[in-house]
Amino acid sequence: MTRYDAVEAASYRVAREIPVEALAPWRDAVEPYLRPDRVVLDLGAGTGLFVRAFAAWFPEVPVVAVEPSADMRAASGLPMLAGDACAVPLPDSSVDVVWMSTVIHHVRDLPAAGRELRRVLRPGGVVVLRSLFRERHGGIGLFRFFPEAVRGLPGFPTVREVAQGLGFAVERLEAVPQVTASSLADKASTVRQEADTLLRSLTVEEFEAGRERLRAAAAVESGPVVDHLDLLVLRTVGAV
Repeated sequence: MTRYDAVEAASYRVAREIPVEALAPWRDAVEPYLRPDRVVLDLGAGTGLFVRAFAAWFPEVPVVAVEPSADMRAASGLPMLAGDACAVPLPDSSVDVVWMSTVIHHVRDLPAAGRELRRVLRPGGVVVLRSLFRERHGGIGLFRFFPEAVRGLPGFPTVREVAQGLGFAVERLEAVPQVTASSLADKASTVRQEADTLLRSLTVEEFEAGRERLRAAAAVESGPVVDHLDLLVLRTVGAV
């Protein structure tokens, strides 16, 4: 999984984190899976946005946060374990829900990660992803200005094939809206290439051209920026 240094972790908080109240649609989307009798693993927890959100929304639900970057863990100010999708520092059959928010495009070995998730999940457990997929990127404003960044997204058919081969069934796939920024001007003021893996894949010329497109649009368009990220739920369906 991609790691961030201290400078990038600080930029991530400026450019990527959004207020918990703007994530309200995600509360409703994940509520069926986050129950007090279930242990949740927030895998790739970053600077702790959803650790804090889950604590506010579901205070009785136990959440264990795992993050590969020491600088991200430090920036979060929260208790987190070191680890990644291919090396989760938890025992076998120890969690009921694995939550991964905008993480899957960081994972270099999907089959290995899938096997590791099967290891830590209890029978009937679920992987709940908040993610972007190449074929379903139209609801994300970022790609309007930085179209080349789409090449960094995983393909949904590939993810589905790997998951099914490891004994997961696709239980749910739907787009969930969120207010990502109060305006394009706000988005333009906080965009950072080093804070976003997809933008880091661009050349300097591609990034600068995209930033100019964003600034030009921000000068004439008003209103909040609403993006639609995918909710994908994978449920374990037997031994592998």
